[in-house]
Amino acid sequence: MTLAEILTKYRRSIILEWVHRLHTEVSPRYSERPREELFSTVSKGYDAGTAFLLHDDYSIIDAHIEWITRIRLEGGFFLSDVQNAYDLYRICLVPILVKELDGMDLLRALLRLNTFLLYTIKKFSNFFQSLHEKEIRDHAENLSHEVGLRTKELSESEAKYRVLVEEINDGYFVHQKGCIVFANQAFGDLHGWAPQDLIGIPYTELVAPKSLPMVKKIFDKPMSSEETRDLFVYLRLHKNGSHLPTENKVNKIYYQGEEALAGICRDITQRMETEKRIRESERLAHIGQLTTSLAHEIRNPLSSVKLNSQIILKSTEFRGNDQRRMEIIVQEISRLEKILDEMLDFAKPVKLDLESTPLNSLLDDCLEIMEARIKEKEVVVAKHYARKLPRIMVDRGKMEQVIINILLNSIEVLPKGGCLEIFTQQRRKEGSALFCEISDEGPGISPDDFPYVFDPFFSNKKKGTGLGLSNVKKIIEAHGGTVKLALRKPQGTRVGLTLPLRRL
Repeated sequence: MTLAEILTKYRRSIILEWVHRLHTEVSPRYSERPREELFSTVSKGYDAGTAFLLHDDYSIIDAHIEWITRIRLEGGFFLSDVQNAYDLYRICLVPILVKELDGMDLLRALLRLNTFLLYTIKKFSNFFQSLHEKEIRDHAENLSHEVGLRTKELSESEAKYRVLVEEINDGYFVHQKGCIVFANQAFGDLHGWAPQDLIGIPYTELVAPKSLPMVKKIFDKPMSSEETRDLFVYLRLHKNGSHLPTENKVNKIYYQGEEALAGICRDITQRMETEKRIRESERLAHIGQLTTSLAHEIRNPLSSVKLNSQIILKSTEFRGNDQRRMEIIVQEISRLEKILDEMLDFAKPVKLDLESTPLNSLLDDCLEIMEARIKEKEVVVAKHYARKLPRIMVDRGKMEQVIINILLNSIEVLPKGGCLEIFTQQRRKEGSALFCEISDEGPGISPDDFPYVFDPFFSNKKKGTGLGLSNVKKIIEAHGGTVKLALRKPQGTRVGLTLPLRRL
């Protein structure tokens, strides 16, 4: 099928899925909107995307962005709400593209989709901010006019302005002589401080060291009264020590009779993650295409070699070492076939067949499957199961694949008689989810390897493909969950799986 045929054939199903996800997954503000309204806005967004992807027509999406921005600003939506809403187009469309296209057609479609989303999110963010800033200016002008009409004292004017600034969703601050002299609640929240605790501290203490030279250059440059700094991106320093991506724009003002810089900053972590996911999906699609092609090219001659080896092995002329050598050949061919299966699993999109499953029972079934390996190494299994866990909707077969993969990794690195611990609990703070942790007391993972453990084809094993943990992450994320690795003290590795509870 062509991209045009796909967009026509699946138009209604994509729009319906988009509306459903928008109504249930993005934010309370979208959940409160009538489905009829969402169907209308999503349909227009879909048609704008079609015009862009097929005809390179920017005019329809430009008009859609201006229209939807005004509606969502009036409705009190956050910038991230609408950014995530646009990103749902990718989530709904990519699986269909992977299903219907292949080779260069798939790659071109994904690149085109990537270009559309980057353009749309950037255009929307800039327009949203410009309207937001205009609202602030309009409020300030109205406030000044009201003060002039009623001849109120300057202190009353400043008090009303403070109230106005506190109500905006973005961080607002005033910087004077190197220190913060005013900060609204949102600015305090962005940095993990109460606003009053920020007063008087140098602005340099709120900027990550990596971004400090660039920010100092911007703040220290002389400005005219009419000049506004261009929007710039830097890493802010949170109270907990983390470095978070932030957009900022400053302009010169007079605060309490003296020159100062006023700025509006916004957290862009979600936007950066969205762009990263788009790039990652494009990269994985390309890897998947190469992997599938390579696996099919190898499997055919490999099957022929295995079949002929098995025929030769049945010959009565083979005895002793010759027979053993032929058996090793067949065994190694079987191992290669298993590697090819892992490669094909990685290349295929994950399709889930959900069923209601008790988590503790699922873990016990996997331990039973691994019983021979566990007894062989005399591994001690310590189970710490939470009682009365609710049943969870998962693809049982794929979850068994995940757990067995983690168990195999742990058993392989454990010494004889080593200990393996399994822990389960319900976590209501994470939006009602079930948590499972499998830990071992093996040698652990090198800190240098930690950033790459989930990357495809990364492995330190002599006979590993590097696809085990990559497929684990892929399956868990397809369930809407997360997987994390951590070091265990004094030694070993902990693998934590978090799975959201779905309605039965």
